[in-house]
Amino acid sequence: MIKDIEFEKSSGNIFADLGLDNAEDLQARGMIGVHIVELLKSKNLKQREIGELLSIKQAEVSHLLNGHFSRFTIDKLLAFLKDMEQKITIQISPHIKGEPYQHVALG
Repeated sequence: MIKDIEFEKSSGNIFADLGLDNAEDLQARGMIGVHIVELLKSKNLKQREIGELLSIKQAEVSHLLNGHFSRFTIDKLLAFLKDMEQKITIQISPHIKGEPYQHVALG
């Protein structure tokens, strides 16, 4: 006997779906953090080398690589991108109802 699978459509922000405070901030940090990790992995650096590049301790490197982005402010994550010589563009526009207030686009 096959049962129907129950599911709920996501809002597009898992943190909001879970009812967490600061869901927009957590989503933005997560998106920036994933991009940072992808960049670091493409460089094939050891954790010690990543620590030197980003001026952080090895324990913080471990947290970053394991996706614990809430341990870092958005400012700190943006500083990591600068340390990796990445261009950061901030675009401000009117909010449209139903869309997120913060959006991270990778180019």
